[in-house]
Amino acid sequence: MRIATRTIYHIVFAVLSLLWIYPFLWMLAASFKTQNEFFAKGLSLVPTNWDLSNFRRAWTNGNFEAYFLNSVIVAASVIVIVLVITSTCGYALGRYSFRGKGVILAVLGASIFVPLEFSIIPVFQLIKNLGLMNSRMGVILAESGGGHVLFVLLFASFFRQVPKELEEAATMDGCGFLRTYLSVVLPLSKPIIGSVVIMQFIWTWNSFLLPLVLTLSSPNLRTLAVGLYALRGENVVDWTGIAAGGTIALAPIIVIFLLLQRYFVDGIAGAVKG
Repeated sequence: MRIATRTIYHIVFAVLSLLWIYPFLWMLAASFKTQNEFFAKGLSLVPTNWDLSNFRRAWTNGNFEAYFLNSVIVAASVIVIVLVITSTCGYALGRYSFRGKGVILAVLGASIFVPLEFSIIPVFQLIKNLGLMNSRMGVILAESGGGHVLFVLLFASFFRQVPKELEEAATMDGCGFLRTYLSVVLPLSKPIIGSVVIMQFIWTWNSFLLPLVLTLSSPNLRTLAVGLYALRGENVVDWTGIAAGGTIALAPIIVIFLLLQRYFVDGIAGAVKG
């Protein structure tokens, strides 16, 4: 009876997994199809003729070479800034008790429920006043702004588990607050760093609204997500080119996740345990 129940569970979850992964497989197959085959055999997952011209067209005609470089620069810069902000904030909240700590945690928790669309106008006005409209730096600062509450709580939860004896030993060796943080505590948080890198990379790489608004007058500064939308013409839609562009955009996410998945699992497990 137990074997039959387990078999049913496996079948059900296998079907659900196929339903979940089908859109991705469909997009991957569509990126290798011709326009005629795309409309004639739209639901098929196996192209009759593997056409690589869709990728060449998306990369050259769609200016994906420039968009890809912009996305890499923006994503890498945002990850560095977010890591510095959230790790230091998490260290202070996780290791020290001070007046007003509860209020700060309450404000951080409440900010989770504020959607990005509510802050787009103040962010736009701030970037404009700084003179950073239509620039990579403006997009980087806008993307790296915000509370990043989840990351702060992950770091705080992890740092709370670090034995105090390590800090006391560092203090006896002459380390101050910053040296203890950089040399002793931060190197122990590699699982959390890996988790933050994965999640922030996915969010920044797929970000659409802020890069679109902040680079309206500079098409060459678009990121991949915005550039992918630009492939949609006014009268004709290059569906196979869009599918190829989507495949190009998703490839780095898959690579990053595969490289850092061990840290991601360890980081989430360690934070939950704490």
